[in-house]
Amino acid sequence: MSGAVGTPLSPTGVSLRHARVRYGPLEALHGVTLHAPAPGVTVLLGRNGSGRTTALRALAGTVPLSQGAVVWDGTDVTRLPAYERARLGLCLVPDRRAVFGSLTVRENLELAASGRPFAAALDAYPRLGALLPRRAGTLSGGEQRMLALSRALLARARVVLVDEPSQGMSPVIAARTYELLSGLDAGVIVAEQRLPPGLRSGTTIVYELRRGAVVFSGEAAETSASAAAADAPGPAEPTRPT
Repeated sequence: MSGAVGTPLSPTGVSLRHARVRYGPLEALHGVTLHAPAPGVTVLLGRNGSGRTTALRALAGTVPLSQGAVVWDGTDVTRLPAYERARLGLCLVPDRRAVFGSLTVRENLELAASGRPFAAALDAYPRLGALLPRRAGTLSGGEQRMLALSRALLARARVVLVDEPSQGMSPVIAARTYELLSGLDAGVIVAEQRLPPGLRSGTTIVYELRRGAVVFSGEAAETSASAAAADAPGPAEPTRPT
């Protein structure tokens, strides 16, 4: 059972503690525990249905926990609604409907900037400059991702949660995106099916989820070494039931 808001529980960053999430009769997270320090980048790896998107939503407060806790900078925020977490500096960029489609690109950026200049967004993604008068809903998938991430950059969030940041982007723009996310003075958590090339070295923290449970946690370098060992030729093994 989670504690009351205001109870100090963990160091700087955001965590799930023994988190369980249910969608009707189905449980999507089975007691997941993970910690994402701030600043820094944490990657949630997993195939569709692994629970990585649900973990992001649980951290953001857009889905409730049936058990466990969400802890942010040492405070249990499990009972804090999503809009209050947003006010405190948590920004969620979902994989779909991450922009205001009926508004122009300029209007989307102006909303995110809250009266400040939005030139930083155009520096991050220069292509958006030519798209300022366009309605966001008419943009390509990659262009919408650029706009959504620009809005997150402008928000000056303390925690940024992004589901598949590079979806629909070219390799060059995807590399630029991970460079931008890695440079933020924030706790950044991204959900991906595979570990992006730009995050395979250094001290990036990786959690691999499978069927709603954490099956691996460690630094990205460990993941790369494990993958290389798995790819190396070896003796054949008998087929096992899955």
